[in-house]
Amino acid sequence: MQIAQLPNSSGVSGKGSGTARGVDGASGSVDGASARADGASPRGSAAPLQRGLSNWDHHLQGEISNAQQTLDYLERSSSQLQALKSELAAKLAARAGRDGQVEARVRQFSGTWRDRTSASGGSLDAQLGYSSPQSAQQSFTIRGLTMASLQEGSQEVLSFSVSGANQTLRSVNIEPGLSDEEIIARFDRALMPSNIRVRQGEQGQLVFSTPESSWANVRDSLAVRGSGIRFPTGQMNRVKTDPEPAAIVPEQWDTGDTEALRATLHEVVQALAHIQQSRASVSLALAQATARVESAQAKPVEAGMETVAQSFTDKASKPGYESLLAISSALVGISRERVVALLGMR
Repeated sequence: MQIAQLPNSSGVSGKGSGTARGVDGASGSVDGASARADGASPRGSAAPLQRGLSNWDHHLQGEISNAQQTLDYLERSSSQLQALKSELAAKLAARAGRDGQVEARVRQFSGTWRDRTSASGGSLDAQLGYSSPQSAQQSFTIRGLTMASLQEGSQEVLSFSVSGANQTLRSVNIEPGLSDEEIIARFDRALMPSNIRVRQGEQGQLVFSTPESSWANVRDSLAVRGSGIRFPTGQMNRVKTDPEPAAIVPEQWDTGDTEALRATLHEVVQALAHIQQSRASVSLALAQATARVESAQAKPVEAGMETVAQSFTDKASKPGYESLLAISSALVGISRERVVALLGMR
């Protein structure tokens, strides 16, 4: 895939391209003011202008880089899956290719899938959901924490710990009559400092999420203490977490017999559909980020011209030497022929 080159980020050029000359109190030229519109401020003028995109949000640069990197990864994955699909179809149609070719293709894509996190800059999760600048998340559920169990029974305070007993406990007060939204909000507010967010899943269940880089620690150390109603009291109890299944599981693809080949072909076709959907999402994110870049580029240029014009207006409106210098400098190079030519365009 080819990613369009972004516009030159230098923004305003170092010299004004017009013939008008401007008003700098020291040099008496608009050209000098224009030259300084890209970052250097005239003496005694307003705040300096900002050059092109030198001040844009570094997160925006990261978003563009991540999107391009992720698209490259998805293109490579799609190409490998297409090749595997062709090999599987040929073998099932008794047009067997080279021995071991299907197995080699499966191994190749399995390696590519294992490299998903690093190859996408941490922006692509196991469900092929794209997020940037936020890192990819791992979603999971906690056994025993369901909406039904939380809305039934007596009041209870649940205290959570991540990374061991020395960590600050995060407490959630559960009481009868809470709505789904109130329960979600209380869990999310309590666990946010531990880098865990909470939302309601499509089936109404509590869904927790944490950055993929933190998942192993959360999975192995998350514990809860209750009041003896939903969880035992007195000590922290390790909870069982169930991660959301990955969209693609190539290690389960089998090629041992005809039925296995058919099942694997079905999985590959579904994987290609997931990849295509993800590519569309990432392409949209890249287009939006690029549009924001172009918008950010236009602003310094517009601001620079406005500053030059305002400087001229301020100095030309004041009687005295600076006013005369401003006007005479602006008229340098204007001949009778140019004036006649401009009037003839009316």
